[in-house]
Amino acid sequence: MAAAEQPTGADGRDLVLKPGYTVQSVSDKISAIVLTRRTSLGWLLGFGIAFLLAMILLVAITYLFIAGIGIWGVNIPVGWGFAITNFVWWIGIGHAGTLISAILLLLRQKWRTSINRFAEAMTLFAVACAGLFPILHLGRPWLFYWLVPYPNTMALWPQFRSPLVWDFFAISTYATVSLLFWYIGLIPDLATLRDRAQRRISRAIYGILAMGWRNSASHWQRYEVAYLLLAGLATPLVVSVHTIVSFDFTLAIPLRKAYGLEDFITTRHLNAMALILLATGLIVAYSYLIETFMAWYGGNQFEEYVTLNRMFGPYWLVFWGVIFCNVIAIQPLWFKRIRTSAPAMFVIALIVNVGMWLERYMIVVTSLHRDFLPSAWGIYAPTIWDIATFVGSIGLFFALFFLFIRVLPMISIAEMRELVSETSGHREA
Repeated sequence: MAAAEQPTGADGRDLVLKPGYTVQSVSDKISAIVLTRRTSLGWLLGFGIAFLLAMILLVAITYLFIAGIGIWGVNIPVGWGFAITNFVWWIGIGHAGTLISAILLLLRQKWRTSINRFAEAMTLFAVACAGLFPILHLGRPWLFYWLVPYPNTMALWPQFRSPLVWDFFAISTYATVSLLFWYIGLIPDLATLRDRAQRRISRAIYGILAMGWRNSASHWQRYEVAYLLLAGLATPLVVSVHTIVSFDFTLAIPLRKAYGLEDFITTRHLNAMALILLATGLIVAYSYLIETFMAWYGGNQFEEYVTLNRMFGPYWLVFWGVIFCNVIAIQPLWFKRIRTSAPAMFVIALIVNVGMWLERYMIVVTSLHRDFLPSAWGIYAPTIWDIATFVGSIGLFFALFFLFIRVLPMISIAEMRELVSETSGHREA
C-alpha cells in the first residue's frame, strides 16, 4: 500500500515515507545529495540568477550610502515606504522555522520531520534579509551601533521609545534563538556527514561543526533537553503564521521534485500543510472582517474614513488585492484534490505571499498618505531604487538558500532515522 493510502497514527508517524526504507537507506539517500551528487545545471542556473539579484542589492545599497534615502520614494506624510514594508514581510516569512519546527515539536507532531530543516534555514535567511532594512532606513547606517545600549564614557543611551531600538532587540533575539535552534538540530547530521565524507577537507569541516558528537546516550540526552528548551523559547516569537506556511510551500514543492524527495515529502505532508494554511487564512479573513466592523461600530468618523479610503481611495487596488490573495485564493483548499496537488499548492502559495506583502504595504502606506488636513495629503510611489533593493533582498535570500541545500542536508537525517526505527519496531544499535 502506498504511503498516501496508509492510515495515519495520532502523531502522524506514518506520514513520512513509503515502506521499505531502512535506517541505512535513509542516511544514504539524504547524505548523498550533499556528499556525492554532482552539482546540477539547474542549481548553477538558479544560484547564478540569485547571485545576480544579490549584486543588484549591493549596487542599490552602495548608491544609497552615497546619495542618502532621498533616492527612495518616501515623502511627507509617507515617511515609511518599501523599507519598512519589506522588513515586516521578511520577518513574517522568518517565522517559518518557529511554526514548523518549534511548535510542531512541542506538539509531538512527527510529520514535521521531513520539512523542518529547510524551514529553519528559511527563518535564518529571512531574518538576515529583514535586518538590512532598519539599518538602511537610518539615514546614517554606519552609526547603527548607536542602537545598542552599550556602556560608553559620554553616558549617551539610545532612545528606547524609538521603534528602531525595538527593531534591534527584536531582530537580534529572533536571530540568536533561531540560529541556536537550527544549529543544535544539525549537530547529529553534521556528524553523519563527517563519518561519510570521502575528502579530508570535508571531514575536517564537518567534524569541527559536529563538535565531537559520538552518538552516545549522554549526547542524545543533552541534545533533546536543549532542543526542547529552545523550542519553548522560540514559540512565543511567532506573531503571524499566514506567511509562514505559504512560503514554506514555495520552497518545499520545487525541492521535492528536483531532488526526488517525493518519498519523504509526501502528499500527506502537502495536505497537512494546506490545512494549516487554510486555518490561518481563515483567521486572517476574520481579522479583516472584525477590523472593518469595529471601524463602523465604533462611530469614529476618522477610523471610518481610513477604512473607506483603503477600499475606495487611491490605493483601492492594493486593498482588494489583499482580499483576493489572502482570503479568496485559499478557498479551493477546502477540497482535498487541491490540497494534495503540488502544482495547485505552489500557485496558491505564491499568491498568498504576494497578498501578505500587499497587506504590509496597505498597513504602512495607506495609513499615512492622508492626514487630518487635505494640505498634508500625499501619494507614495516607489522609485527604481526601492524596487531594486526589494528584488535584491529576494536574490540574497535565494543565494543563501541555494548554498544551504548544496552543503547541508535539507532533511534531518537523525530524526528521519529515529522515525524509521520507531515505525519498523526496532532501534538503531
